[in-house]
Amino acid sequence: MEAGTHTEKPKRKRRGKREETKAQNRAVILAAARRVFADLGFAATTVRDIIRATPLASGTFYNYFKSKEEIFQAIHDETALKIRPRLREERARAETLEQFLTFTFSTIFEFAAAERENIYGPRGSEHMRVRMDTPEIVAGFEELREDIERAMQRGLFPAADANLLMAAMVGVAREVAQEMVKHDPPDATGAAEFATALFLNGIRGLPARPITPRGTP
Repeated sequence: MEAGTHTEKPKRKRRGKREETKAQNRAVILAAARRVFADLGFAATTVRDIIRATPLASGTFYNYFKSKEEIFQAIHDETALKIRPRLREERARAETLEQFLTFTFSTIFEFAAAERENIYGPRGSEHMRVRMDTPEIVAGFEELREDIERAMQRGLFPAADANLLMAAMVGVAREVAQEMVKHDPPDATGAAEFATALFLNGIRGLPARPITPRGTP
C-alpha cells in the first residue's frame, strides 16, 4: 500500500426514519402492556386496555400485534434476550457442578420472580404458557448446551449426553418457575436450592420438609 493512502472503513448503515418509528411504537406497546398486565393481571387484560394505555391508534397497534397473547410472548422473548448474557457469565465462573447448577437456577428464578411482579402483578397463578420455539428462547437453550459441554471438558460434569442434560435443566427450571410465581412472595432462593438438590442427589437426596396440604396458605 502506498504511503498516505488508507482504506475507508465501511460506514454502519443507519436506520431510516420509518424503521426508527416502528421500533419506537413497538417499545411503547410493550411498555404499556407490562403496566396493564401488572395492574389487571393477564386474564383480565384486553387488547383494548393495552391500546388505551398507549398514544397509538388501534389501527397502528394491530400493525404490530394481533392479540394480547402475541404481546405476552414478545415480552417473554425480550426477557430471554436480557437474561442470556447473565446466565453465560454466571455459568462461566462456576468452579464446581453445584455452582453451575445453583448459578443457573438462581438467575432464572430471580428473573421469573421479578417478571411475576412486573407482568403478572399479584396474580401469579394466572401465568400463561408461552412458546418455547422462538429464536430468542431456542438460542438460550443452545447456549446452555454449549456451556454444559464446556463444563464437561473442565471436569465439572461427568461425560453424558449434553442435549439430554440441557433438556432436563430447561424442563425443571420452567416447571419450578411456573409453580414458584404462584406463591406470594415467590421464593427464588428456595426454588434454586430445590432444583439444585434434585439434580445433584435425585429425589432421595432432597431435604425433608413438612407436608403442607394443597391450598393451605
